[in-house]
This record gives sequence, structure tokens and C-alpha cells, in this order.
Amino acid sequence: MSPFSRLLAETRRRNGLRQIDLAELLGYEQTYLSALEVGAKGPPAAEFVQRLQAALNLDEKDTDCLLEALELSQRRMTLEVDAPEDVYVVFNEMRLQLNNLHPSQVGLIRATLALKSDLRERPHSEIPRLKRRVLEPGEGSSPSARTKQAEHPSTN
Repeated sequence: MSPFSRLLAETRRRNGLRQIDLAELLGYEQTYLSALEVGAKGPPAAEFVQRLQAALNLDEKDTDCLLEALELSQRRMTLEVDAPEDVYVVFNEMRLQLNNLHPSQVGLIRATLALKSDLRERPHSEIPRLKRRVLEPGEGSSPSARTKQAEHPSTN
């Protein structure tokens, strides 16, 4: 069930109304209201929430919660025309697997998306590598080899 569906049903019940009564107040069919509450229909336009606010005399807090739930319940997504190819690939992978994700996978995806925007905006750069010192001919790699070298220098 979508956040909006859940909140709409709670709001209706909290106001002591049956679906048919609320549908009448709003000027919609009861079947439409039922479909919204069970999530069979996608979220309505914001005008629906405005009608609901007026009909039930909802305060600003309740109205804001409904509008937020409406936004969270959107089912459609569009990609920017100039999105990188990688974004298209990720989008398609998500589209194909979304309904089968384990809750821990959903948690990981949400945590990734919650990373600060500056991490996403920072240009990708290669990890700097340490430069290795080039050994001169005859230099040993161990301290004991260097000590022996110093004690017994060879002549070339």
C-alpha cells in the first residue's frame, strides 16, 4: 500500500466517514475512492488533496502530510534527456528488480541515495598512488643488506 493510500484511509476513518460519504463530499465516485485507498489507482492530482482539505476542514499540518504522502506515492519516473548511459542502465536494472528486492537491499539503496550531495557533485578522480622509490643498482631492500653494503663496498 502506498503512503498516500494508507493516509487517505486513516484520514477518512479519523473523521468517522464511510467511503461513500467522503466520495460524495468530494464529488467523486465511491469506487474511485476505494481504488485510491487500496492502491489500485495511482496517486491523484494535488487538487484532490485541496478538495479533501476543504471538505474535512483539515489543518495545515494534516494537509502537508497528505501532500508529502502524495509525492512519496508517485509511481512514474522520467530520466533527463541528457542523463549518462550509466543512469539508464541503473534505471533499467531497478525497474526490472524493484518488486523483488529484499528489505536489506532497499535499505542499502536508500542509504546510498542519502549520501550528501557534495559527494555526488564532486568530480570523479583517480585515487592517487604512492610512488615507489627506484633502487639503485647494488642497493639491497633489507636493512641488513644495506649495512653489509656499507661495510663492504664493491668496486665497479
